[in-house]
This record gives sequence, C-alpha cells and structure tokens, in this order.
Amino acid sequence: MMRRFGRSALVAALVWGLAGAAQAAKDELVIGITQFPSTFHPSIDAMAAKSYVLGMTRRPFTTFDANWKLVCMLCTELPTIENGLARPERTPDGRRGIAVTYTIRPDAFWGDGVPVTTKDVQFTWEVGRNPKSGLTNIELYRSLYKVDAADDKTFTLHFDKLGFDYAAINDFDLLPAHVDKVPFANPAEYRHRTAFDTDTLNEGLYFGPYVIAEVKTGAHVVLEPNPRWWGPKPHFRRIVVRVIENTAALEANLLSGAIDMIAGELGLTLDQALALEKRQGGRFAFVYKPSLVYEHVDLNLDNPILADKRVRHALIYALDREAISQQLFAGRQPVAHTSVSPLDEVYADDVPRYAYDPKRAIRLLAEAGWDRTRNGLRVNAKGEPLSLEIITTAGDRTRELVQQVLQSQWRQVGIDVRIRNQPARVMFSQSVTPRKFPAMAMYAWMSSPENVPRTTLHSAHIPSAANGYAGQNYPGFRNAEMDDLLDRIEVELDLAKRKALWRRLQEIYVEELPAIPLFFRAAAFVLPRWLKGVEPTGHQYPTTLWVENWRPG
Repeated sequence: MMRRFGRSALVAALVWGLAGAAQAAKDELVIGITQFPSTFHPSIDAMAAKSYVLGMTRRPFTTFDANWKLVCMLCTELPTIENGLARPERTPDGRRGIAVTYTIRPDAFWGDGVPVTTKDVQFTWEVGRNPKSGLTNIELYRSLYKVDAADDKTFTLHFDKLGFDYAAINDFDLLPAHVDKVPFANPAEYRHRTAFDTDTLNEGLYFGPYVIAEVKTGAHVVLEPNPRWWGPKPHFRRIVVRVIENTAALEANLLSGAIDMIAGELGLTLDQALALEKRQGGRFAFVYKPSLVYEHVDLNLDNPILADKRVRHALIYALDREAISQQLFAGRQPVAHTSVSPLDEVYADDVPRYAYDPKRAIRLLAEAGWDRTRNGLRVNAKGEPLSLEIITTAGDRTRELVQQVLQSQWRQVGIDVRIRNQPARVMFSQSVTPRKFPAMAMYAWMSSPENVPRTTLHSAHIPSAANGYAGQNYPGFRNAEMDDLLDRIEVELDLAKRKALWRRLQEIYVEELPAIPLFFRAAAFVLPRWLKGVEPTGHQYPTTLWVENWRPG
C-alpha cells in the first residue's frame, strides 16, 4: 500500500534529507576557545589552551580517561608491581625508590616519519633535568634520576621515591630529539629557541591524529590529519581552533555559524551557557560536566600588605561567595573552601570554612594596622591607602563580572582594588609565570584525580630567574609543614593514611590562604547536534585526547 504525503511533508522530508547529507559530508570542524597559547611547547607554561590544541597532535604515555581511570596512550602496558614492570628498589643513596618499565607503541612515528624511540625519552629527560631549560614540572625530573633504554622501544625510569601514583607519567611530555636537540644546545635560551615556537608547523613535532598546519598568533590554529598516525583515521579533513577572547563575541560567532562549537574547557561560563540554552536549546546540544577546575585568586605573598595573614583572612571574610554562586551560577558551581574538590575522594569536608562576615574583616584589618578611614577607604598610620591590584583574563565576560563583584565587596570594608586585565597569553607568560603581578591574579587550575599539588604549593617550586621560572607556586608560598606533607603524601601507599595527610594539607591551606578559593567550575560544552563522540572528562586532560572519535553523524 502506497503512503501519501502532503506538499509540506514532502518539503520537510527533503530539507531534513539534505541537511542529513550535508552533515554526513561535513569534513571541517571549527572550534571556538577563549585563549591563545603563550607557547606550543608541551612542558613550558601551564595553559589550558595549549593542552587543548596539543591534545589533537600528541599523546601522553599515560593519562586519566573520562572515567578517571589511568590508561596507556603512547605506551603498550601500564607497569604494576604485580606484573613485574614496576620494581621497588633502593636508590644509590639508600632511599626507597622504584623502577618502572614502559614500551613505546611499535607503530608510533613522528609526523615526519621518524620513529618515536627511547632516544626521545633520553632527550626529554636531559631537557627536564637541566635547571636552565624552563620546563614547568621540575619535580618530575628531579625525582627521575636515571633512564635506562633496553632497546629503541623499551625503557626504564628510576625514581628516587616510591609514590602511590608510580605508574602515572602523564606529565612526561615527549620531545623529538631529532628536531629540538639543536635548539637545546644553549639550555638557558631553550624556551625562546625551541622548534615548538620557532618552527611550529614542523610535522616532526607531532605524533597524534593531527599536525599543526597553520598558526596565526592570537587568532587561530589549523590542524590537518597526520598520515603517520597509528590509530583510527580521524573523521575531519581540517579542524580550525579559533580564538575569540571575548565570550560575548564567542557566542555571536556560534550563532552566526562562523564556528561550529564552543569548547567546554575554554569557552562559555556556566551562566552564559544556561542562558544560551534557554534561547537556542533546540539548535545546539548542551553538555554540563562538573569538574576539578578550581577558580581562585592567587595572592602575591611578597607584597607587604598581603604578607600579613590577617589581611588575607579579611579579604575572604569580606566576600559573599555563596551569593556569587547562587546568583551567577544558580548554585551549580559550588563554593570552594580549599583547593581540593568535593568530587575528589581525598576531599575533607570537616576543615574550617570562611563564612561571609564583613564585620570580622574590618576587625582584622584594624588589627593589621589599617584602622583609619579616609574617603571610605582604609589607611595605615602613615596615611597610606589599602590599595591592591587584581588581574584576570581580559574578555571573559563572567570572570570579569565576578571580578567586579569582588571589587565591590572589598570596597565595602574599605579596601581599594584596581582592575588591570590582560589577554590570557600575556597574563600567563608575562605576569603570572614570572611572578610580576603586584597583588592578585584570578584564574583557574585544572587538576586530575588526587593530584598532589607539589608544583603549586611546595616552596621549592617558586618560579625565579635562577630556576628558569619553572614551578607553579606563583604566590611564593613558603611553609615547612606543607613541604613535609607534600613529600609524605606522595610516598604513602595506604589510602586511609594518605587521606589523613590530605586533611591536614587542606587545614593549612585554609589557615594560610596562599590563594582565595572561589568555586569549582562546571564545564559547559556547546556542540552542534550533528557532532558525535565528544566525551567530557571533568579533569585537566582535555577531550581532544580522543579527537579521533569525534565524527559527524
């Protein structure tokens, strides 16, 4: 029996058929993000924008997947004590260490056809061990005191401590010896001469599904398939990552069709995404992922005003963070009380918390010597005003709104806060990393499950000219007990005992306040309805590490 359709039904069927065919044939994806990388070197400057782009061009040896499980990517098998690939040993000076053995995938090649080998492992270690190279994670390379290569593909790393996460070498970002050895000839100049920034289009830098084919600084990065990629063939002939630092403009570009999607890692804030979904929910797919992204305000403890703990306490007592969470984010981005998220199993829910208490803030400021007012602002005995500067990433509409709320609430207790924002690539490379921000810097840390914050809290990781501005302890926080806790947490294999140490770490953080905790973000992914396979992780390792699974459909 033949089914009869009316004219409107036939037109609708034709339109949907053409749309489906167009989606199926789509071979270019344009992604919008809000920051441009300050460098493309995988181990210099910690920046989410860089991780997002490089996630399409490289693969770590190990990483956490979307289920927060440690997995191999560039290696063939995770080492464990049970399978014999991890072996506890004594270091030459008698400490309890461990040797872990990995095998590089036999089909792994750099984009220029050169095999990925243990020569690259050795070179990466040499760069990381050199104090002048400027690599961020100096502790990884300090602890990794020896590398043995059994052959071109199998190697053993010797660490001077047996840590609970001994199999995770997520941050051992492989460098191509055949490309970057010459730029490393002068280690002190390496961060300025690395091929990742002087020859970014060199295919020999990459071994992921894509290679970088074009870069326009501050504007976009174009990626094209890597013919040497060992995994499933990526579905898109071309991926363009467009940088639009103003989030209102980012949304406008999405609606106009100039971009196809907005990355959850570096895109719209939760409130913007919720508002957009109300207006355009039928046009796009919205995915909200609670995450370990920690929004906070770093305090430069070398600033004489902020060196006084009473002032730091006053700064947080003066803030109604719960109202910020409720009014701006409908309570879906919970107030952060420490740097550890409630989603993490080592979170301690019984550490002290700061409630909104402006009267207490005023008392603390008076105790610290800011007991007089002039034109509504606090001054000390010399008549000097209590004035501080805060910076954040320019163009992020919601972050700038939060910043203005903070400024207003601090003003109510007599603290004058000046706003001076910068493009992200400038802020991180020229202000935060060299610790040149005068007082306060607002941004976010992206973390992984039970990530020991050694590089952000240990006194040995304060960036300076002497260490090539390695480390991420940007406040300049120095606390002997915190240093000891970080050392002990890493080597405590018993989870229950480790949780007790984590609790004390969080207590110290709350008491000392090297940074002001604001909230834990929920990542908002705005995707075209035809795009499948994007799986948010909720931690620091981006969705792009699985970009070969993204497909039109």
